[in-house]
Amino acid sequence: MSQHTDSSMTNTGIIVLAAGNASRFGTAKQLLPFGRKTLLQHVIDEASAAGASPIVLVTGAYAEAISADLKITGIDVVFNKNWAEGQASGIVAGVHHMMTVHPEVQNIILAVCDQPFVSADLFLQLIKKQQESGKNMVASAYAGTVGTPVLFSRKYFDALLTLQGDKGAKKLLLAHPEHLVTVDFPKGQLDIDTREDYEGFLKQI
Repeated sequence: MSQHTDSSMTNTGIIVLAAGNASRFGTAKQLLPFGRKTLLQHVIDEASAAGASPIVLVTGAYAEAISADLKITGIDVVFNKNWAEGQASGIVAGVHHMMTVHPEVQNIILAVCDQPFVSADLFLQLIKKQQESGKNMVASAYAGTVGTPVLFSRKYFDALLTLQGDKGAKKLLLAHPEHLVTVDFPKGQLDIDTREDYEGFLKQI
């Protein structure tokens, strides 16, 4: 997909969460090979191909290695010094940066780098669904649940800043179903938490 294919992404920023220490994996799974690139580079490239701006990468445990490996310019890299507190701290760091440095942003998509089937098309579907429905939250639906990538409109930015612990933003989705619509992303159920997950994924591609 060519870059900047859809003008609707111009007021939508994407936060890529890559601050965790991958405790179940044991190394920086963000930098695992995925074809000719890494899992992290794949997500960033897809965000860029969708025309998202700005793209904010939140680093933490492996900040130095991740920053050294990046092959794309023009993204904001934010170090989350509280990364050990869990995923919520990365969301808070990314949203705070987005609101402070890019106050024009109206929607934020949260993405992680251990869902290898994330695509530019999926990001565009989230935006389209938000525009069509007028809802303030658009989540990906897979395996009987909802999760990332997930879009939040400006109405929820302040709520995102209050998140704590390792549960991420899911509690907002579950607490306000009246504000939520979903986009089907069946392959979203594959996330790479362990070496077995990664080995299984490699057999699928």
